[in-house]
Amino acid sequence: MNIKKLSGMALLTCISLIIFVVEMQIPLPVPIPGIKLGLANIVTVYAVYMYSPGDAALILLARIILGAVFSGNISALIFSLSGGFLCLLGMIILRRFIDDNHIFLCSIIGAVLHNIGQIIAAAFVTGTLSVLAYLPILTVAGCIAGLFTGICSQITVNRLGGKRK
Repeated sequence: MNIKKLSGMALLTCISLIIFVVEMQIPLPVPIPGIKLGLANIVTVYAVYMYSPGDAALILLARIILGAVFSGNISALIFSLSGGFLCLLGMIILRRFIDDNHIFLCSIIGAVLHNIGQIIAAAFVTGTLSVLAYLPILTVAGCIAGLFTGICSQITVNRLGGKRK
């Protein structure tokens, strides 16, 4: 890995971490656990389309771990890891089929996969399947948030352009 690529990945990690920390300060009008805007995922979607799968995974992993440390919520690490990596895996697979002009579709599906991963983690942690009742609500919220982050990622990829690293 050369210095330019490493610097770019570090910069993306920092940007996503800053977005994550700022988003923690935004109160949500919906008091349902698990619903959030997920603005830091703009960087993840961008990384999926502009970097290799391994590089995108490293950026996501660093953001999740540092986000847990900065938020002081280490117990939420299992939810972030399960949701984040299921989302990432799905988007990496979808990247082969969804071109650079339809990134928002990949983001929407990724957001839904993120919520499914969190529900699986919640079922594992609580030892009950009653958390599945949240899935329809989280799916709708994930589609809305995924559309927004996908449009932002689409604009970012189009503006910054360049070739896949």
